[in-house]
Amino acid sequence: MWSLRPAGSIALRGRSTSQLENAAKSYLGRSKKIADITRDSFPLPHFGAHLEGLRTKLLTGLGFEVIRGLPVANYSQEFAATIFCGVGAHLGSARSQNAAGHILGHVRDVGADARDPNTRIYQTSERQTFHTDSSDVVGLLCIREAMEGGDSLLVSTTSIYNAMFDRRPDLAALLFDAIATDRRGEVPENEKPYLEIPVLNWHAGFLTGFYQRQYIDSAQRFPDAPRLTPAHVEALDLFDALANDSSLHFGMRLQPGDMQFVYNHALLHDRTGFRDWPNANQKRHLLRLWLSMEGDRSLPDCFRQRYGSIEIGNRGGIITKGTRLNVPLD
Repeated sequence: MWSLRPAGSIALRGRSTSQLENAAKSYLGRSKKIADITRDSFPLPHFGAHLEGLRTKLLTGLGFEVIRGLPVANYSQEFAATIFCGVGAHLGSARSQNAAGHILGHVRDVGADARDPNTRIYQTSERQTFHTDSSDVVGLLCIREAMEGGDSLLVSTTSIYNAMFDRRPDLAALLFDAIATDRRGEVPENEKPYLEIPVLNWHAGFLTGFYQRQYIDSAQRFPDAPRLTPAHVEALDLFDALANDSSLHFGMRLQPGDMQFVYNHALLHDRTGFRDWPNANQKRHLLRLWLSMEGDRSLPDCFRQRYGSIEIGNRGGIITKGTRLNVPLD
């Protein structure tokens, strides 16, 4: 079982916090758009060295880190978003997270119905289940936590595969078959409303995961989507059971000011269900980034269906007809 050791988290010290705040003040003082932040336009002469090391940790090491202690209670939402996007620019390039072209996402319960096949689960308070996002790395900045629940969970894709192969190699083999995943209404021009990407992919010496069980199940609503056989369902059920095995996954509660970065190709992440505060100004709220990373592993051609391009450093995200990249602040 993994635990959140010091290797998996750091606490911001005064010097680093001051650098982040000064960089944000300077950037906003030049009337720059947050969507245009780059590493050069957001200089971090001291903390930038840590972020260079974090890039390596994400791509070839532990695969995640939590940076704790950003004093977001003292910031406007614009200021917090500027710091978060500036940190993201030192790690990779931001990608669109939906058909509206949002490169800064807002993870909160908006009252959407999880049973609606066009709802993205992060827009609800329900448990998300273990999944990957459509980018190399996903970043979260906690602005406010829920009254109860909403824990972040992480599990290694390789750990699940190894346990599954030991127990049922016949079922493990089925996860390398192309399986339909619902696009949830965000469909690029001339594409099907679902993807056909295997849950597990061997490519260039790496095992890469791609998974969202709720979207796999809802893809069966399309009559031309490949049917899930009983054996495939059994394989997916075992995959889920192992992901939820407490000896394989670990959890943490993100607190206001925590930034979490997770490598999607090696880890699956989840969020437990939560009960929110009755006051709208207190409700759970996280900012999210999807990042494409220079120097990352190559991906199999089937990922073009979701990533658009599989060019390293310029891939991932959701682009549909008319999508324009932007940073919504509320």
